[in-house]
Amino acid sequence: MNVTMYDKLLQLPLFQGLCTNDLTHILEKVKLHFQNHKAGTYLIRQGTPCDQLLFLLDGSLTAEREDNERDFVLGEDLEAPFIIEPYSLYGMHPRHTASYLARTDVSVVTIEKSYILTVLAKYSIFQLNYLNLLSNRAQTVQERSWTSHGRNIYEKITNFLLLRCARPTGCKTLRIRMEDLAVLIGETRINVSKVLNEFQLQGLARLSRKAIVVPDMEALANYTASHQTDTFYEP
Repeated sequence: MNVTMYDKLLQLPLFQGLCTNDLTHILEKVKLHFQNHKAGTYLIRQGTPCDQLLFLLDGSLTAEREDNERDFVLGEDLEAPFIIEPYSLYGMHPRHTASYLARTDVSVVTIEKSYILTVLAKYSIFQLNYLNLLSNRAQTVQERSWTSHGRNIYEKITNFLLLRCARPTGCKTLRIRMEDLAVLIGETRINVSKVLNEFQLQGLARLSRKAIVVPDMEALANYTASHQTDTFYEP
């Protein structure tokens, strides 16, 4: 394995802090499967068993999570380096919660689940990285769930997105009917329409038929934080 590949692996969240010697010892015992995927192909489908760790080394993906019951799909763009759903590997339902589509040509590496406990867990840095990753996600979900309703319609729309995102940054695409979004956040359609159009005027969203594109989720969250009350709240 060349030096560049070593550097890429050491950038991945679970390997950060490991020295080159430790990584060399790991690679002598763990089988890594390197794969390339063309743009427009699915790497993973929502609901399929999660039985391996998958690391995005190069390129970008779109994660698509579909809610069949409420009839909407949330897509978010993910850039390398990124680890896909390490929290789905164990627990009562070890299945992928989203589908992953290659936006560009991508390079990935996978590690089978069996190596996690038999080899990788023997390294304290890997253990700490994994625990921190899982704990950070649990704490983030806990915090978002308590603020999911929002004090005003700006927060309701923004929190609806944030609560369902893997990352609070980057581009998000919500495919949903406006009236369905209004029902889900407990608002009127006209109020939702007014705020979404304001977002669009501010360059924070692009609206099309049954789709809301947020180019920069962090920018939208910052804009929302500056609005403490609604100026046109209609019952």
